[in-house]
Amino acid sequence: MKCSLQQIADAVGARLIGDAQATVSGVASIGSASSADLVFVEDEKHLAGALQSQAGAVIAGNFASTVNGGRSLLISDHPKLAFARAARLLQRESIDGAQSTVHATAVVHPTAAMGAGVCIAARAVIGERAQIGDGARIGEGCAIGAGVVLGQHCEIYPNVTIYPGSTLGSRVIVHAGAVLGSDGFGYVRDRQTGHYEKFPQVGRLVIEDDVEIGANATIDRGALDETRIRRGTKIDNLVHIGHNCHIGEDVVIAAQTGLSGSIVIENGVVLGGQVGIGEHARIEEGVMLGGQGGVLPNKILRGKGVAFWGTPAQPLRQCLKQLATLARLAKK
Repeated sequence: MKCSLQQIADAVGARLIGDAQATVSGVASIGSASSADLVFVEDEKHLAGALQSQAGAVIAGNFASTVNGGRSLLISDHPKLAFARAARLLQRESIDGAQSTVHATAVVHPTAAMGAGVCIAARAVIGERAQIGDGARIGEGCAIGAGVVLGQHCEIYPNVTIYPGSTLGSRVIVHAGAVLGSDGFGYVRDRQTGHYEKFPQVGRLVIEDDVEIGANATIDRGALDETRIRRGTKIDNLVHIGHNCHIGEDVVIAAQTGLSGSIVIENGVVLGGQVGIGEHARIEEGVMLGGQGGVLPNKILRGKGVAFWGTPAQPLRQCLKQLATLARLAKK
């Protein structure tokens, strides 16, 4: 699907210099762009290369306002952000224009409700009473359980499993192999026999709008209540989130991070790769925790904009001082 440059400029808040009726249908790098593609430059030093490329139009900063390169320009204060939004618009236009399709090998329960423009790929299974919103795309081999709710324009990649009763908002992206809503790791030990009995895992999982979940990530449902991932959070590949966790808005969680049960992560937190957090811990708003950082159970990290590192996690400056002291002692 194509969009006019004026449509894109209006959607991303850019100022158009050039032909408003010209169209593009995709995005690309400067080196691989065709006349149907949009590219971007953040630095003036790359502008000449973009103008000499085959791209149909260039998103650039204010430094390009006075350039006369014979190429349509979209001027933005934040070119990379405008480019990302334009890419999403072009993708959405393509999806919105698609007809509903259900592959012959897919299995859709008669009680499942399907919105307009839904695409179900080969071997996918849609359970009873599932609700699939407009424009959703379900990849090959996915299993969507009974009573699952998917909002509009969700993108579910191949071999994703969504357990019964889970709810996903609109524009949620789930990459291949992820498992959502599985039982939490909860057991009660019999002191007499030493055996473990499974604690009920009958809660639910709620994922709000605009969340992205990486490949082979796993998110457990609540034990008795709910696990909730709030709007705009981005979760990398191979992340595990345990039962009863509450993850705030616009949180970023990098690969191989593991969260135990009943953890609260407040808005705007950034967790580096391979972070480990113990049960009932709380990470307050705006905290940044560096790669392989560890938080002990029941602990609280606070300080908006403060970077923590190490195990147990400490403010970065304090941690580096301790490492320097240890290095000096080792030399002695």
